[in-house]
Amino acid sequence: MLRRQDYKGSIVMLSNDDAAPVDRPNLSKDYLAGSAPEEWIPLRGDDYYKDNGIDLRLKANVTAIDARAREVTLGDDVKVPYDRLLLATGAEPVRLQLPGADLPHVHTLRSLADSTAIVARAKTAKRAVVIGASFIGLEVAASLRARQIEVHVVAPEKRPMERILGPAMGDLVRALHEEKGVIFHLEDAPVAIEGKQVKLKSGGALEADLVVMGVGVRPRLALAEKAGLAIDRGLVVDARLETSAPGIFAAGDIARWPDPHSGQAIRVEHWVVAERQGQTAALNMLGHGEAFDAVPFFWSQHYDMPINYVGHAEKWDEIAVEGDIAAKDCLVRYKLGGRILAAASIYRDVASLQAEVAMERETA
Repeated sequence: MLRRQDYKGSIVMLSNDDAAPVDRPNLSKDYLAGSAPEEWIPLRGDDYYKDNGIDLRLKANVTAIDARAREVTLGDDVKVPYDRLLLATGAEPVRLQLPGADLPHVHTLRSLADSTAIVARAKTAKRAVVIGASFIGLEVAASLRARQIEVHVVAPEKRPMERILGPAMGDLVRALHEEKGVIFHLEDAPVAIEGKQVKLKSGGALEADLVVMGVGVRPRLALAEKAGLAIDRGLVVDARLETSAPGIFAAGDIARWPDPHSGQAIRVEHWVVAERQGQTAALNMLGHGEAFDAVPFFWSQHYDMPINYVGHAEKWDEIAVEGDIAAKDCLVRYKLGGRILAAASIYRDVASLQAEVAMERETA
């Protein structure tokens, strides 16, 4: 976006990853399932950064930000000055502190290296245990089933996705995965991983030559905290995505922004939100003064069934269903005090877009 706005100055991207930016959603979807080739994964070709004058530095470990001097320090004590800084450090997967959690066949999924390691293990694995019925956990379960691996899902909730999608959609998600052969162990939790066995709180044990933890992520806030930026369950930004330090902006999983649709300060860990925030932050780094007011959106793929979700509802007092959830043909609205905060849909793309437009108009 900076280059599209004809910005001619230098752009430096610092990443402690080994790989250039990738199509991250694919890491738990088609790529993990074996139906997307590796060349689909890079977001841009190798020449893109050079052609656009972007200095991409991989394996760069930023250790400090000096907001006053306007410079960042790297692990080798190299200092990189800035006029404007964007923090897009994302989130890191939570790894449960269990005995055996550091065994070589136990994985989390966030990076290309993580996904590649799971793919390598999946080539010989017969049975997998997925810990957690999160979006990532269930997408991993679906992808491993596509590879004909026996999959068990262990999670503490009564039904998957209920906290986000409600009980009826949760039941549908469970039924769909069970149809495809996934075995659920709900209202249960792992207590230890001993060799190729996952010991359960209920007293049983599951054999597994591959274990994937999908129990959520935490925002990577250490740099922002160390720099003295305002933190509140995320990095606090204003409507223009600027932090408490002038000239420092944030986008993506770390940013908690004032959402005009829900009337709350929210933080969303989804791809489209990060993409749109990056564009708005770029405009504001150039002084445009634009408020970020896009309605949050995400999608999740389970076998051949996509779930689209617009808005943001941390709680609701009414769920209104249009269509038939069990028939995978529905628009589900989540309301609080009679106001629609979010809508989830299956195979109703037009209705989903209409719901998004309605939310936009409500705050226009």
